[in-house]
Amino acid sequence: MKFKRANREELAINMTPLIDVVFLLLIFFMVTTTFSRETRLLVNLPEADAEASESNPAQIEILVARDGSFSINGRALVNSRIETLVQGLQIESGGDLSLPILLIADAEATHQSVVTAMDGIGQSGFTRLNIATQRPQELEQPGSTPTDLL
Repeated sequence: MKFKRANREELAINMTPLIDVVFLLLIFFMVTTTFSRETRLLVNLPEADAEASESNPAQIEILVARDGSFSINGRALVNSRIETLVQGLQIESGGDLSLPILLIADAEATHQSVVTAMDGIGQSGFTRLNIATQRPQELEQPGSTPTDLL
């Protein structure tokens, strides 16, 4: 009796579908991943309980009103666009970019209007920015000024 040998097929794993799945996952993660680049603005924030300093007569004061309008040294600007603020700063400074800027913002002013003012100051080329604060009512002493400067 002759035994017939069964043909054994070699088992092989087809790698093509596995590679396709890996590539699809790679593309999925590449498309859904967000890359954020954070920009940082260095600003020295004043402390609310600091001693009041004397005002500098050779400085430019920018006032941000509650409605988001700007005024430079007491003169209101015609609109609240950043281009108008930059042009007003150029006229008021006379080209002297070393002058300190005092930013006075109303407590009810929107964050966007304050950031717009700071952006306009930066675009104009000024490097010295002070932000005015007001002391809390319980910390104020009689005869003290309400505005603290850095």
